[in-house]
Parts: sequence; C-alpha cells; structure tokens
Amino acid sequence: MVSLRPLLVWLASLLALFAFTTAGSAASPLPRDKGLPIAVQAGASVLSIESFDENTGTLRATVDLRLRWNDSRLAAPADAGGAPPETLRGAAAEARMKDIWIPPIRIANQTGEALRSEYGLRIYPSGRAELLHRVTADFTVGVDVQRFPFDRQKLTIEIAADTLTTAEMQLRFDQSDIDFSRPSANAELAGWSIGLIDLKSAPLPGWYNGSHARIVAALDIKRQPGLVVASIFIPLLASLLIPLLAIWLNSMEDGVFQVDTYEMVNIIIGGLFAVIALNFTVYSSYTVLSVGDNTVNRLFALNYIGLASALFVNIVFSRFNVIARLFGPYVQEQAYVTLMWTIPTLILVLAAAFMLAAYV
Repeated sequence: MVSLRPLLVWLASLLALFAFTTAGSAASPLPRDKGLPIAVQAGASVLSIESFDENTGTLRATVDLRLRWNDSRLAAPADAGGAPPETLRGAAAEARMKDIWIPPIRIANQTGEALRSEYGLRIYPSGRAELLHRVTADFTVGVDVQRFPFDRQKLTIEIAADTLTTAEMQLRFDQSDIDFSRPSANAELAGWSIGLIDLKSAPLPGWYNGSHARIVAALDIKRQPGLVVASIFIPLLASLLIPLLAIWLNSMEDGVFQVDTYEMVNIIIGGLFAVIALNFTVYSSYTVLSVGDNTVNRLFALNYIGLASALFVNIVFSRFNVIARLFGPYVQEQAYVTLMWTIPTLILVLAAAFMLAAYV
C-alpha cells in the first residue's frame, strides 16, 4: 500500500510557502506595475512628549507617522477622477488595510507595546494612498552630554522597512514630508526648548550585501541651563575655592609660616569630603554624567587636582620646609608666593575654559 504521508507533507509545505509569500491579504503582493523599487514617502510629526529620561535614554511620546505611495490597483474608474478621496479612520481603516498592500514599516527604536495605536487611511481616485499611524509608545534614543548643561539632544523616531530590501522598496521624503514633520505647537518638555524635526535617510545593512530602507526623524531639543547651573555648577565652582583658600590663608614672615599646617590640612580634608558628597549627589540625579567626557566630570577632576595641589604645597612648604632646607628661607618664601597665585590662576582659567567649551 502506497503511503500518502510524503505527498501530504509536500502539499503542506507548498501551502505554507504560498501563505508566506502572499501574507496579509489577497491584494498584498507588491504593486509592480511601475517596476521596482516602490517609492514610499515617509514623514513623522510629534504631537506631545510625555517624558524624557536622559539617564536611561527613553522617550515617551505621541507621534504621527505618514506614509504615501502609489498603487494603480486602487485607482478609481476614469469617470470618477474628480471624486473625493476615500477617507477611513480607526477600525474602518484597519479593515480596509487588510484588503490592500501596505508598506511593511515598523518603528525600529520602539520598546515594548504601544500604549496607543490608531490608523487613518486615505485613498485618492488616482491610486495614491496615504496612511497615518498615530502611536504613543516608549522609544530608545541616544543621549550625548559632552556639552552639559548647554547640550542639545536628538530625540529620534526610526522608520524602518526590515522585510523588504532597497531593491524592492525605498523610503524617501520631499518638501511636503519635511513640512509635515514638525512638532505640535502644544508639544512641551519641562526643562527643554523644543526645536525642529530633521529627516535623514539611514539605510540598514541586510543579508548578502543587501540593505533595508530607514528614515530617521530627529526632534531637536535644547536644555534650559538655568536650574542646572544653580544646582550643580555653582556648588562645583564654589568647591574650587576650598583648596585655593588652603593656600591663600597662610602667610610667611622671615621664612616662617604663621598658620599651623594641621589647620590648613583640616580645611583640605573638609573640602575633599564636600566634593565627594557633591559627586554622589550629582551622579545620583544624573547617572548619564558619570560616564564619558563632559563638563561635570572635568570640573570634578579639577577639584580633586586642586585639593591634591593644596595638600602638596602645605606639606612640602609648611610641614617639612623642604625648599627652605635646600635653598634657604628666602627662596621658599618667593616660591610660595609664586605658587599662591599660579595655582589659583591655572585652576580658575581651566574652569572657565571648560564652561566656555561647553557653551560655544
């Protein structure tokens, strides 16, 4: 007796392959009448920003994604050329989307499920289709705090086509997409000034030297530095005075220091604990600042260098009189006076340079 099992397995595989290549609906195959690649225009606007956590690089926002393409199969009869477009929203739009080809687009930097997802569909008699996707979700964004607190951040929405190569479909944008890609007048984010949205094409690498289309919509925001300067940089700059005072407060008469070394060292140790406490407080609130090169890390390093310099000067000059023993008290006095102004000048100039480098 001949077994039908191999034949059934073959038929099941054939049906699975057919379902894969025609997934979505009976009308889902690519619109190839004008050849490949299919040009899909894309844009994104930001309606509102619920939150932005720079420590985790997470943005929660409501955005509108707009896709536009041509499909001759959607064209109305010639005598209906002046008819209004078919406009659908919500459930009606989603039902219609099952019957036509829709560009396989996803938001590549979205994390987790969307909190809100709604569709609007408009089909023109010419066969032009326009899909609007309104979504509220969390997005992963890059954060660069090198110029903190005068930094600008790019809050990105990545529109990607992972299942089709650029030989099959390309994402493009023109002036109308740039005009659409704007933040809403009601979009606000506490502590930041909202700028414009920049569109950029950034294809993704694929298999076998292929690539996938991707457009990155980047919303520019600028930090409002007032509160940060008051809460972080004023204490940081004030702490720089501690090692300077530990040098300035001492004086010499006939090569002899008038203030005991232990009193100066106590000031320096107290300054060290103050800087450590400030360090812990700042990095607890702004974890992102603890990594990489930025103005805050530079000023903390300058504080530690200043404290070490003050401790070195007090021990070498005041405690052990090294210079006086080697070259005499007059040389020690002149060397101390020189360091009394050289070290503070260098520290203050470096601090000002760090702040200016971040500002410019």
